[in-house]
Amino acid sequence: MKLSPRPPALAALIACAALGGCVYRINIPQGNFLENKQIDQVAVGMTRSQVRFLLGTPMLADAFHPDRWDYLYYYKTGKTQVVEQHEFVVFFADDKVTRLEKPQGSWKDPKVVTSTSL
Repeated sequence: MKLSPRPPALAALIACAALGGCVYRINIPQGNFLENKQIDQVAVGMTRSQVRFLLGTPMLADAFHPDRWDYLYYYKTGKTQVVEQHEFVVFFADDKVTRLEKPQGSWKDPKVVTSTSL
């Protein structure tokens, strides 16, 4: 009686399926992470250079809308695939801040583990 090659192939398939869940997925942070204290310091009447010094270079400075700076933040947790996004927009006129669009709620650093998230 000749043994078929199926048992080794079947064992290899089961091993691959079992190890497939063991893949490490990295966290993906992109953009400008801003803390609430930084956002609160931006005020109407500030110059572009003051805003850039305080918040850094904007993630999106559109050539078609030069009087608008977008600070975007995207964070994707590798293990759970949960996505967190924030946007802070600064509008200028005559190189001075005229209007701010602040995000709802607060920006929380997803890399910091708190006792409530355990």
